[in-house]
Amino acid sequence: MTASHDDDIGRIVRETAPRLYRLAARLTGDLAEAEDVLQESYVRACAGLGGRAFQGRSSVETWLHRIVVNASLDALRARRRRSVRETHAAPADEVLDPGASLEARAALRELSEWLDELPAEQRVALVLKELEGHSTAEVATLLGCSEGAVEQRLVRARAFLRERRKHA
Repeated sequence: MTASHDDDIGRIVRETAPRLYRLAARLTGDLAEAEDVLQESYVRACAGLGGRAFQGRSSVETWLHRIVVNASLDALRARRRRSVRETHAAPADEVLDPGASLEARAALRELSEWLDELPAEQRVALVLKELEGHSTAEVATLLGCSEGAVEQRLVRARAFLRERRKHA
């Protein structure tokens, strides 16, 4: 690698890390795990830059977004396979809205707990659509599925959250 190439990678990391960290924290619901996911994502991206992984059909940031989503899904699946309920600090305080009132922070913490109960695919679709503001088409692209599959995941996730709210 050349010094210029290293500078380019450093610039990309500096520009994308805050958004991608926030995304990983929202998807995993765990700040430490989000750091691991982000680091793993950058390692995967660097390994893919020289090969065929990045084909230039999208922006580098979109490509990195997809890598973070996939790494987050891998982390969520691994957590579920371990089937050990980990106690973690919800990212609501530090990541979602650091300036929120105590009442808002409590609501964000509760939402984070509910999101953690969703199956990984539903959680990721909901976070990308509702919290990250992506269109259904963008979510489908990031998840590598059809828009119909995204809509179905959203319907199920929203139904779960409505039911959960009724019983809260």
